[in-house]
Amino acid sequence: MNTNTVVQQRVPLVLGLDVAGVPIDWLTWQAAVCLQVRGQVAWSAGRETFRFSGGINHQAGVRSVVEVSSIISIRNARAYLQEHVTPALTNTQLFRRDRFMCLYCGKTHAPSRLTRDHVIPTSRGGEDSWSNVVSACKLCNSKKDAKTPEEAHMALLALPYVPSRVEAMVLQNRRILADQMEFLRQHLPKRSLILRG
Repeated sequence: MNTNTVVQQRVPLVLGLDVAGVPIDWLTWQAAVCLQVRGQVAWSAGRETFRFSGGINHQAGVRSVVEVSSIISIRNARAYLQEHVTPALTNTQLFRRDRFMCLYCGKTHAPSRLTRDHVIPTSRGGEDSWSNVVSACKLCNSKKDAKTPEEAHMALLALPYVPSRVEAMVLQNRRILADQMEFLRQHLPKRSLILRG
């Protein structure tokens, strides 16, 4: 277990779990410290531990110190309440879901060169939803225009899908620690491409 005394602005988010070990959400270091101090952490699982120094007790002359693990289980938390919540659809999350790849030509692109393509165009009744959008490079999106993939003779390399709650958590955090990634990998659906190399 690594214990780090950290500059507090640079602390990665802490992975919060319910008592059964199901991921719930990302916590700021401030929220994790409050939970630790209030006795709301049921158990810890992370290999990384962060040490925070507080004020000095004027009677004892001792500085307070709180240690927080990178993965904590929170008493009375319930992951199942959020199980069927659809994550917000943004271009950033979409491009991460599709691994910054155009799902028509198969090439990886910088986010600035990607667009949101509606498989069934909105002008023809297609919805702006996870299950109808894919990442497409500007060239492929322009070529496809307002046609379906079949009409444009452009086969999709993968079908669009709604990310699970855990996949959405992975998409939200850009600084996931190795021990957190290892833990989250166990909770991803088998079809997920998000953490595959």
